[in-house]
Amino acid sequence: MVVTNHENGRTSIPPMKVTPRRKVGSWVGAIVVVILLIGLLRSLINNENLEWKVVGQYLFDGTVLTGVLYTVALTIITMAIGIVLGTILAIMRRSSNMLLSSIAQAYVWIFRTIPPLVQLLIWYNLAAVYPNIVIKLPFGPELLNGDANNLITPFIAALLGLGLNESAYMCEVIRAGFSSVDKGQVEAAESLGYRPFQVFRHITLPNAVRLIVPPTGNEIIHVIRATSLVSVISMSDLLYSVQLIYAKTYQTIPLLIVACVWYLLMTAVLTVFQTNIEKWLNRHQASASSKLSVSARIKANLFKTRERAVA
Repeated sequence: MVVTNHENGRTSIPPMKVTPRRKVGSWVGAIVVVILLIGLLRSLINNENLEWKVVGQYLFDGTVLTGVLYTVALTIITMAIGIVLGTILAIMRRSSNMLLSSIAQAYVWIFRTIPPLVQLLIWYNLAAVYPNIVIKLPFGPELLNGDANNLITPFIAALLGLGLNESAYMCEVIRAGFSSVDKGQVEAAESLGYRPFQVFRHITLPNAVRLIVPPTGNEIIHVIRATSLVSVISMSDLLYSVQLIYAKTYQTIPLLIVACVWYLLMTAVLTVFQTNIEKWLNRHQASASSKLSVSARIKANLFKTRERAVA
C-alpha cells in the first residue's frame, strides 16, 4: 500500500509488520530428541544391573578420592610443562635461525606422531636402556647420577610421557596464536624503535592470549582424559583406583560409572572456568587491544611525518 502526501507530492510506504516464519521442522526435531532422552534416562534409572546404590557407596570412597587428587595433580603439572615448553618451542619455530626452527619442528613431529600410550611405556621402562641416569655439564661436574628404577617412578614416567607429548600440541596452539596477531601493530611498534623482545612482550603476547585460551581449554580437557592411560603403568589415578576396587568386588560397571561421574564433574568445572576467562578476555583485552592498535599507529604516523619533515 502506497500513501501519497498531497502537501509535498511525495509518496511513502508505511511500515509493514514482518511475521517470522514458523520453524516447524526444528520444533519437531527438538521434541523427538527430548522423547529419546527421556526414554534413555528412564532406561538407565530403572536398570537394576547398573547398581546405582553401589555407585553412591563408592562415589566418595577414600581410594576413589585419592585417585581424583592424583588425576588433578597430574593434569595441572602436565599442562604446566606443556605450556612452558610449548611456548619455548613456538618461539623457536618462529625464529629466523634455521637450526632452532628445525629442532623445534622435529620435536613436534616426533612427539605428535608417537602415541602417548607408547611414550608412557617407553619412559616407564627406560631402565632397560639406561640403567643409570647421568646428567652432567660438558667438561663439568655431574648434576645427577642415580639408578633409573629409583628415579623414574610411575608418577615421573606419567609426567614425562604426558607432559612432553602435550608440549608438542601446545607449541602449535601457541604458534597459531602468535601468527594471528595483526601485523600492523607489530610494524607500528617496530617503527617506534621497539626491540624484538619488547614487540613480543607488549604487542604479540597480549593479543595472542585471547586466541590461545579456547584451544588451551580443549587441551586441558584432553589431558584429563589422557590421564586414564597412566593406569597401564600402575599409576594411582582415578581409573586405576576404581580398577583396584572392582578387582576385589567384581562390581565393574558401577565403579566405571563412578569414574565417569568424576571425569564429567572435572570437565564441567573446567568448562565453566574456561568460559568465564574467555568472557573476561573478550571484554577487557579486546578494548585494550584496539586502543593499543590505534595509539601505536598514530604514534607511528607522527614518527614518519617527523622523519619526512627533517628530510
